[in-house]
Amino acid sequence: MNLFVLPAEKTATELFIPLFKSEKIIIEKIVSWGHKSPEGFWYDQEKDEWVTVLQGQARLSYANGRVINIGAGDFIFIPAGEKHRVDWTSEDPPCIWLAIHGHLK
Repeated sequence: MNLFVLPAEKTATELFIPLFKSEKIIIEKIVSWGHKSPEGFWYDQEKDEWVTVLQGQARLSYANGRVINIGAGDFIFIPAGEKHRVDWTSEDPPCIWLAIHGHLK
């Protein structure tokens, strides 16, 4: 499998592709074509998340008002329970994320 290979056609919703899963960790590839979180929705995850953008760009917002723009090569750590949302993702090129979920601290 190649992290940069995309489906032949873009999908109506974000594409989540599991790459590895165990009791302690999940690694997934996410592809976003201009997708964003629904209005008023906040992720409030039970596990930590380390995420990097492999291609494209995105903007994340946090409940505390912090806003982060990330692009190819940038990575962030989101601790469990830190409310956040995706405000914007690039469409051309699509945003390809690599996310690792688990108790990472």
